Amino acid sequence: MILDHKLKNRSITLERDSAADPPLIQTYGSELNQLWTNLLDNAVNAAGESGVIGLISRLDVDRIVVKIADDGPGIPSGLTARIFEPFFTAKDVGEGTGLGLDIAQRIVIEHHGEQTVESHPGDTRLTVRLPLRLAT
Repeated sequence: MILDHKLKNRSITLERDSAADPPLIQTYGSELNQLWTNLLDNAVNAAGESGVIGLISRLDVDRIVVKIADDGPGIPSGLTARIFEPFFTAKDVGEGTGLGLDIAQRIVIEHHGEQTVESHPGDTRLTVRLPLRLAT
C-alpha cells in the first residue's frame, strides 16, 4: 500500500514465496516496515516500467531470511560494495537521495542481522537475515 503510488501506470508483478506459517519475530515493527519499504522501493525503481519483483522468506534455524529480487538491469559489479554507503546512488542526479539502502543497512545492523547483495543483469537479490529474537 505504501508504494501504491509508484506502482500505478507500471506493469510490475509481485511474486511471493513464503512459508504457510511464518514464525513471529521479536523486533521493532516500525523499523522493519521502513526496512521493507526501502528495499521494495529500490526493487520497484530497478524494475522500471515493467518487470517482476520476488519476495521470498524462509526460516533458517534461529533466523528469518528474506530475499527481495528484481529483474532490472542489475548493479554494475564495481558498485555493489558501495550500495549501502550513505548518499551513494546509481540513479541519475535528482532521482534519489542515496539514503534508502543506508537506512536499511542501519536497521539490519541494529537488529543484529546481516544484509547481502548479489547482482547480475536481470537478477538482483538483496538478502536480509534477522534473528528471531532481539539480543538483550
